[in-house]
Amino acid sequence: MKFTHLLGAAALSFGTMFSGATFAADINGAGASFPAPVYQAWAAAYKEKTGTGLNYQSIGSGGGQNQIVNRTVDFGASDAPMKDDKLESANLLQFPTVIGSVVAIVNLGEDHALTLNGAIIADIYQGKITKWNDPKIVALNKDAKLPDLAIVPVYRSDSSGTSFVFTSYLSSASADWKSGVGAATSVQWPAGAGAKGNEGVAGTVKNTKGAIGYVEFIYAAANKLATTDLVNKAGKVVKPGTETFMEAAAAADWKGAKNFAASMIDTAGEGAWPITSATYILLPKNPTSAEQSAAAIKFFDWAYSAEGDAIAEKLHYIPLPDSVVAEIKKAWADEVKVDGKAVWTN
Repeated sequence: MKFTHLLGAAALSFGTMFSGATFAADINGAGASFPAPVYQAWAAAYKEKTGTGLNYQSIGSGGGQNQIVNRTVDFGASDAPMKDDKLESANLLQFPTVIGSVVAIVNLGEDHALTLNGAIIADIYQGKITKWNDPKIVALNKDAKLPDLAIVPVYRSDSSGTSFVFTSYLSSASADWKSGVGAATSVQWPAGAGAKGNEGVAGTVKNTKGAIGYVEFIYAAANKLATTDLVNKAGKVVKPGTETFMEAAAAADWKGAKNFAASMIDTAGEGAWPITSATYILLPKNPTSAEQSAAAIKFFDWAYSAEGDAIAEKLHYIPLPDSVVAEIKKAWADEVKVDGKAVWTN
């Protein structure tokens, strides 16, 4: 699958905008903390380039969905794809921006090259494995001297797309988890302690010896937290990184996905990272302001450029395949309208 390559400067194509539009100084969005680092980096670069600002509130996917349904922001952001019937009833267009990954982070008090699998992580979060020297963990880490230390699972206390991605992975890896807990933006966690946002989970793990948590990869990198390797669907031990994320993304069924909701959880491929996902924007198909809607689309059109891709890759996100971007731009032109007139023409 062809991905955007960042070779040299590329001309920016903003499209032909709504006739006579005067764009507002600021675009307002809210939602997922998973992509917040790249949205904030894009916002700074776009402000410098165009003078147009973006105010993005990292409040979690559930909050982002609620705010856009209530039309209190120009766009919502969610890691969990919104259900088809809710998209229809709220008259929303859903499209992905970048591909990211969720990683398991640990604090064992010292560096350990640790390998886990989905079944073990599910048992930890169900309270079935409570010590780091449990025989199941030792069996995957025969060369490591694991401590006789209590495990402290940390999870998201807010409604979270990161939790949806993580619990989708646990449901894929563990039949007990799938039947007993399931996959959702908010679940009844059998064990552990809650923290708000990717930031909160990262901070709690960093400050708690014996803790394990899950965050988007950039939060682990920014906080210099130890990440675990994982055993993927092919039975191979893989490390989190651009190559393993890209292999997972390349295996996704984009053409067969409705509303661009292509799953990348535990995809096939020897080098695929098993907890990979796109993150999504929710945009009204019937905006109250053509100018604000066009300004938001213009921002995301720039984000898909070579310049936007370079910023995303620097933060360990994966740009979308070119073919998917083309379909997104077609959807903007076809589906976002005011009084029957397209806000954007591709």
